[in-house]
Amino acid sequence: MRDNPVWTRWRNHEPVISAWLGIDSSYLAEIVASLDFDAVVVDLQHGMLDIGTAVAMFQAISAHRPAPLARVPANEPGIIMKLLDAGAYGIICPLVNTRADCARFVHACRYAPVGGRSYGPARGFLYGGADYFEHANATVLTLAMIETGEALQNLEGIVSVDGLDAIFIGPNDLSISLGYGPGAEFQEPALEEAIARILAASQSAGRRVGIFCASGENARRRIQQGFDMVIPANDTFHLKSAYGAALAAARG
Repeated sequence: MRDNPVWTRWRNHEPVISAWLGIDSSYLAEIVASLDFDAVVVDLQHGMLDIGTAVAMFQAISAHRPAPLARVPANEPGIIMKLLDAGAYGIICPLVNTRADCARFVHACRYAPVGGRSYGPARGFLYGGADYFEHANATVLTLAMIETGEALQNLEGIVSVDGLDAIFIGPNDLSISLGYGPGAEFQEPALEEAIARILAASQSAGRRVGIFCASGENARRRIQQGFDMVIPANDTFHLKSAYGAALAAARG
């Protein structure tokens, strides 16, 4: 089976830097995947795309090195299994608030005897290879999102779930859940304390930890803090920022 670049980086004790795409464009996915990212996340929760576009974006990503990952819209086995069958090499699941939520998510990502994933890896064969079934459980990544106060209360139970590979922190929803607004990264001490607690508890349980970041500079700071995976903002932010800067320069 084709190697997962995320696992390769982690086994070499190197951080993973991933792109994040919410614009429904396979051409954009191809452009971003041609860069030196370790993974590219296709966002079906808040991104403006559906399963058909996701497949086309996976195909574009597949021509390059990054691992194709997906954030699902909900902790629902049908969409999780469909995206894995479409060739996703990892699933980021939002709003995992309890140990039971996490166990249900992991169960949908793993073939028996350790899970309940239905067999039919249509495009998984094309991307992963003929021996996909034999190695999928060890290759496909499971990343549970911690982004609420409820999840913080149940943190130790969530990170203890067998088959969970990583925790992924959603700082904006976590900030809102704690009583602040979005965009409070590195600004609210209580939020930073919660993030530090998640990092410590997850790594103590042997789980990798990723986080969405507001900028490349903040992503670098998170790596220095010990995070295993960072997202230096998303496609919408970078497109708007670059065009805005060009416009301002042109107008003087």
